[in-house]
Amino acid sequence: MASRYTLRPLMRSARCQLQPSHSQRCFSSSIRRYEPTSESTNHERTTHFGFETVSESEKEARVAGVFSSVAASYDVMNDCMSLGIHRLWKDHFVRSINPGSSSSSQPWKMLDIAGGTGDIAFRLLQHCDEINHSPQSTITISDINPAMLDEGRKRSLATPYARSPRLDFLVANAEHLDTIPSDSVDLYTVAFGIRNFTNKEAALREAFRVLKPGGLFACLEFSGVTNPVLDAVYQRWSFGAIPLIGQIVAGDRDSYQYLVESIERFPKQEEFRDMIQDAGFLVPGKGWEDLTMGIAAIHKGVKPVELQATQ
Repeated sequence: MASRYTLRPLMRSARCQLQPSHSQRCFSSSIRRYEPTSESTNHERTTHFGFETVSESEKEARVAGVFSSVAASYDVMNDCMSLGIHRLWKDHFVRSINPGSSSSSQPWKMLDIAGGTGDIAFRLLQHCDEINHSPQSTITISDINPAMLDEGRKRSLATPYARSPRLDFLVANAEHLDTIPSDSVDLYTVAFGIRNFTNKEAALREAFRVLKPGGLFACLEFSGVTNPVLDAVYQRWSFGAIPLIGQIVAGDRDSYQYLVESIERFPKQEEFRDMIQDAGFLVPGKGWEDLTMGIAAIHKGVKPVELQATQ
């Protein structure tokens, strides 16, 4: 209900502006159109960085630069990207996972990828303690960016988990989790991070590898808006306002411009569900849950238990 009232003024103002003949003009000054190319001049594998086509190595370096730049203003960034309701989404995400629940009363071993600031990890541990009485459950916060992990360490000082053996920090690339053994994790989460990965398929395969049979992959990410009026509002907000806010608040328009472009380039719900299945996961139901009419979505996959018997 809260998100409906938050968005109603924006939707009302947009209805009178939805003129198809002018829609292209609205974005012409902000959107850089994506024009794919097959390969870079030195024959490296290419991928997208927002609406640009770049080499994979260049994307990794540039994404690192973006998140080093926004680490200190991460909450402001998410407030801008989600119209201020990302905290409600994160709370619902964790409740939907119900971490720490187990018929055998065994603690969970959890891995939060691209989780630098600890937003999801602290919620997961709190749910384990307060709802499922699992004070032995542990979590590793992994991020490729040391600046984001530094922010998470600072924030952990305001929680009961600071310097606790239940909380660990790991600098790692989600596409190559070499220090994490196979079949060792009960829960793998990634929130608002996977769209920035260079090779999403490789990251999904690594998630499948490190999870135990029966383990859960859970992803919260910006997605495809399902309501045409809201989609028009959100597009205008994203490309018109967010980069400007980034320039005013953080002095960094380019990073915020990339972030809104990365949302536009991320696979829509059905395509991402298929990618999760292709990595080997069993997908419950239709494979995702839309939040706020698809501004964000929760995707889940379960590693088949049958694999345990065949290994």
